[in-house]
Amino acid sequence: MTEASFQDRPPQTDRVNAYDERHLAIYVRLLMAEDEGADWREVVHVLFGLDPAREPDRAKIVHESHLARARWMTKTGYQHLLEPRMQ
Repeated sequence: MTEASFQDRPPQTDRVNAYDERHLAIYVRLLMAEDEGADWREVVHVLFGLDPAREPDRAKIVHESHLARARWMTKTGYQHLLEPRMQ
């Protein structure tokens, strides 16, 4: 993923938004990495292309905020994906 393709913090909306839809695969990979006990520094490097040694604060924010949004998707957000959409 390139830095231009993600924000440091995903938009926090009450419903699934376009950013969430574009980043569903990243959310799944974050959850899988957490479940496997992967080191967050390696995860943020692989998934976002950030160097946590060079930008520790930013890397931590990106990882934590996207992981939090991924968790929200598993509890609430997924329901919005199942609803019919207006064409």
